[in-house]
Amino acid sequence: MKQTSREGRASVFQYEGIPAPGQLVPLGLQHVVAAVVGIVTPAILVANTCNITGSDRTLLIQVSLLVTALATLIQLFPIFGRIGARLPVVMGISFAYVPTLLAIGGQFDLPTILGAEIFGGIIAILFGIFVKQIRVFFPPLVTGTVIFTIGLSLYPTAIKYMAGGAGTEGFGSMKNWLVAIVTFLVVVILNNFSKGVLKLGAILWGMIVGYVLAFFLGMVSFDAVSEAGFFQVPMPLHFDISFNVSAIISLGIVYVVNAVQTIGDLSSTTMGGMDRMPTDKELQGGIIAQGIVSIVGALFGGLPAATYSQNVGIVTVNRVINRAVFAFAAIILAIAGFVPKFSSLLTTIPQSVIGGATVSVFAMITMTGMRMITSENFTMRSSTVVGLSVALGVGITQVQDCLQGFPQWVTTVFGSSPVVVTAIMAIILNLALPKDAPVQESKSV
Repeated sequence: MKQTSREGRASVFQYEGIPAPGQLVPLGLQHVVAAVVGIVTPAILVANTCNITGSDRTLLIQVSLLVTALATLIQLFPIFGRIGARLPVVMGISFAYVPTLLAIGGQFDLPTILGAEIFGGIIAILFGIFVKQIRVFFPPLVTGTVIFTIGLSLYPTAIKYMAGGAGTEGFGSMKNWLVAIVTFLVVVILNNFSKGVLKLGAILWGMIVGYVLAFFLGMVSFDAVSEAGFFQVPMPLHFDISFNVSAIISLGIVYVVNAVQTIGDLSSTTMGGMDRMPTDKELQGGIIAQGIVSIVGALFGGLPAATYSQNVGIVTVNRVINRAVFAFAAIILAIAGFVPKFSSLLTTIPQSVIGGATVSVFAMITMTGMRMITSENFTMRSSTVVGLSVALGVGITQVQDCLQGFPQWVTTVFGSSPVVVTAIMAIILNLALPKDAPVQESKSV
């Protein structure tokens, strides 16, 4: 029996139907606010690394918004019966890939990233098809270790941005640090001392405050906005696509890890909002859609997609699962994606503002990994898996030229991003080390 509100509309606590506009609009906008920074910032980071400027930089942000809208709609309204989870989730451009994307972009270029992304999408599709068989290799200990490392590896990026962006004029200046610290403080204060939309949108509000301060300090230029048009449909293959085996391997491993993370997010969504675990069909559909969207997005210049844990968190708190709410959020993002004026406005955000806001995001990613690691008994075996995997993954990338005696492809795969070595080591150690003896409850005498 369907739930309905007093106005005769569908309840926001049921999946089907359309709730009253007074509920639909604010609840949908809440998801937009929670996701928008995570959608556009990876594109800005990659554009900076690959030296992409002007209209192409704006286009990357446009496509990020459109890919997120498309991915979310497919998850809500599956196509061909198998592509999409049919669950209330937001999926889009993800921070989780950023360390590897920046490593590939720094050594090669954007076309190499897009080529590796196409193969990564294929890997995600295969993972989704065989999710029941593969899932055993990725318990929370392994997945948490990798996510923990992703967070750690992003900290230097945040600090460089807080200082103004490496290689830019005024890098490390007091002006940059002032803007970054004010942004950072607003985010921390709202996250810990506010409620409702202020708390949910803490990162967005922090960036707005930092942006205003940067504007009055003369750090914002609107030249790109004046040159941008009011409407544009991105065309496929605007950016070249090239393939490099080492880049494909590096990003492919990260795709596998993020497919496991998608399982966790879908499970959190159904447990928090529907009081059940996701079915195998839902998991398969969600991960296959993740892969297909990444392939399609790469053709237009979009970056890899994943589920948004922050939006999952909203579902677990308010238990709103009506897909019309999520569809409304996706439509808002799509409209914004077709407007270059809006996308170019986002390119005017100073790097110090981005750094001050994203350091909190990266910290949350790290702590998400830590929570997964400690979700089960943390034993000496667990400590060995985590400690050795992170030590080798982070250590190798921190020591420049430590792999110079190997072929160049080895350095690209294993020395560019700590995520790859950490993931491989965590899987191997988890399989090789003897399992802990089951904990036996003491019997009462």
